[in-house]
Amino acid sequence: MLFWILTAALVALIAALFVLALVRRPETPRTAAYDVQVYRDQLKEVARDAERGVIAPEEAERARLEISRRLLEADRAAQSEAAAAAARPPQAATTLALLGIAVMMGGAFWLYERLGAAGYPDQPMAGRIETANALYDGRPGQDEAEQTAAANRPVQPAPDPQFTELMERLRKAVADRPNDPEGLALLARNEVNLGNFRAGWEAQRRLVALKGEAARAEDYAQLGEYMVAAAGGLITPEAEAAFAAALERDPKNGLARYYIGLMMAQNARGDRAFRIWDNLLRDGPADAPWVQPIRDNIEMLAWMAGETNYTPPAVGGRGPSAEDMAAAAQMSPEERAQMIRGMVEQLNDRLAAEGGTAEDWAKLISALRMLGDNDRAAAIWTEAQGRFADFPEDLARIRTAAEGDLPAAPGMEAAQMPGPSAEQVQQAEEMTPEERQQMIEGMVNGLVERLETEGGAAAEWARGIQAFGTLGQAERAKELYAKAKAALAGDDQALAMVAQAAAAAGVAE
Repeated sequence: MLFWILTAALVALIAALFVLALVRRPETPRTAAYDVQVYRDQLKEVARDAERGVIAPEEAERARLEISRRLLEADRAAQSEAAAAAARPPQAATTLALLGIAVMMGGAFWLYERLGAAGYPDQPMAGRIETANALYDGRPGQDEAEQTAAANRPVQPAPDPQFTELMERLRKAVADRPNDPEGLALLARNEVNLGNFRAGWEAQRRLVALKGEAARAEDYAQLGEYMVAAAGGLITPEAEAAFAAALERDPKNGLARYYIGLMMAQNARGDRAFRIWDNLLRDGPADAPWVQPIRDNIEMLAWMAGETNYTPPAVGGRGPSAEDMAAAAQMSPEERAQMIRGMVEQLNDRLAAEGGTAEDWAKLISALRMLGDNDRAAAIWTEAQGRFADFPEDLARIRTAAEGDLPAAPGMEAAQMPGPSAEQVQQAEEMTPEERQQMIEGMVNGLVERLETEGGAAAEWARGIQAFGTLGQAERAKELYAKAKAALAGDDQALAMVAQAAAAAGVAE
């Protein structure tokens, strides 16, 4: 009620100001015309007095001149008053303007009543997270979601009789051979194509159970997708469990990552959905079925995540091919040094122009510190604190990259990447992004090969782990971390150093 009282008072005040501006007119006393008449009468009296000899001719002439001068001034004033009166708007125009103001004010109230949200409470971050958690915890189960979806699903057209006959034969064959994985996979896929979603995911679940420990991430992701289709697009707890199992087996599985992002969006966590989908776009491939749905929605999610100037990245822009890596291995150390600096600059330019995820910011800061460019790393860390102030999990990851103690560790000097000369930097700028990617991959691979065959200082192991993290190769970073722990066993200081690098790369245990 207080909202409406304040709003009505403000509208009334504004309307009153408009009305006063239109109705109130400057009240200029119209005395000029009266003065003209007075001066004319005075001229007549002077003439009569002169004829009767009451005043001398010289005095009469001076009086006539003074009165005539005043008469001329009064006449000019009278003409100005007449022009001002003619310029005033007619009464009809003023009335129409007042009616327009009334309609505008009334229309504003009507429009707000229809589209506005009077009394809508503030939504601080803690409250929104609490609401999101309530949505997440209150999701319907698979059975309930399927019942709701079935009631709202349009009637499917009757399938082709020939296809129906083939399906009956397939069902019978699977029933006769229940341990045939190919038959179960075929049955699951075709049941879903027919619109028999529950039968489809149940067949897929039997396939996963049949494979046991041999079940792949793709099998679990497919099971989750069939369950989502049966639930009308809702990611239920059961479907989420299937996607989680897929990601346990392969953290890079695109289908599972897409649906986990969709689940976050469905439960009011668009910020998390944005980060998942942004990374998925960058990983590609360009022809993946989830690319177009992500592109259609990610800008809205970016706005929800606070990325107001976000531009969707090129799809599949990360990681070189096997041929690229082989070519990079043939480059000289100087060329590799040029390449890594070029890659770092490219990442810096992209973040400055487009923004990016917390992972990208952490990689840039880590790479700059490895290159010994600590001033720039500190400046970027300061900027990241402002961008990710409302996302403590992301900020903690970036802080790990920014505040890790790698440069000050003993032996780090031996592992410090050599800075290229001005001439080398110029050469790197002339390379294509693909050549730069090849270079950094070759440089890192050369370091890792030497560590695996000859061993090395803790700082070198740390640099290799962190370099893989910067390149987005989490699995290789994890493998190298395990080898580093084995090679440095018993040296607590060295183990602490590689643990710091693993944390910065996002692969710490």
